[in-house]
Amino acid sequence: MKVAIYGQNYVKDTTQSAVEKLLGYLLVKEVDVYFEKEFLQTQDTTVINNKNIKIFETLDQSFNLLISVGGDGTILRAITFVRDLGIPIVGINTGRLGFLATIQTEEIEKAMSEIFKGNYNISERSLLSISTDPENSDIAKTNFALNELAISRKNTTSMITVETHLDGEYLTSYWADGLILSTPTGSTGYSLSCGGPVITPAAKNFALTPIAPHNLNARPLIIPDNTIVTFKVDGREDQFLMSLDSRIATLPNTTTVTVKKASFTIKMVVLLEESFLDTLRKKLLWGEDRRN
Repeated sequence: MKVAIYGQNYVKDTTQSAVEKLLGYLLVKEVDVYFEKEFLQTQDTTVINNKNIKIFETLDQSFNLLISVGGDGTILRAITFVRDLGIPIVGINTGRLGFLATIQTEEIEKAMSEIFKGNYNISERSLLSISTDPENSDIAKTNFALNELAISRKNTTSMITVETHLDGEYLTSYWADGLILSTPTGSTGYSLSCGGPVITPAAKNFALTPIAPHNLNARPLIIPDNTIVTFKVDGREDQFLMSLDSRIATLPNTTTVTVKKASFTIKMVVLLEESFLDTLRKKLLWGEDRRN
């Protein structure tokens, strides 16, 4: 079995502990372990100098699994390596909330054992595919997002106007700090904090959520995920910000942004004892009110 490991060493002690437990299991199982090059350099010398550990800078279809060590943000960066290769991803949570990275450090050995036995399900997650006119080279290199596309103001306290079309038909012009187009996966992220709805992963929908709209009747909107969405921005500044998950680009207001469902999905490993609804209850503390 060939396994890739990717992470970000934000919380060093927590991350190191998770890596040690993970390697303790994988190397005993004689797994071919590949660390992402930069992540390996953050490890201690015993890991860096271990002859059984190799490095990767890109992935190919020979890999059976990618293990992300960190939080949900780490998984969002990990998919830029996986792209359309169909490599399953599992997340070990050394971050905070963890809707995607659900395996806790103390559960690593048990979880890995279940995965190696094949006792898991695959949750296929839809992505957004983004194009711009004129083309932006930075976006063209990695033109997809697992969580959301967010358009927001730049270098100004003034609101922007985001003219929005659905399948070529004019919807409205949002007068706001910005606008989010979210996948079901991203519905529990930025969109949720702006008042957007929670969408279950298997739902074939996207959500449009305005960021601090001037008009209170500008509400979140659920749309089918086969809708082609087009944005055009206007405002006092000549530029605006567009983020794809955690990747940010500055675009001129003359840019037209077109978004549609990507032609591939990301495969998330879900242990049999886990479910999205269970994660939702735990992370949002539903049922903690004793009156329930």
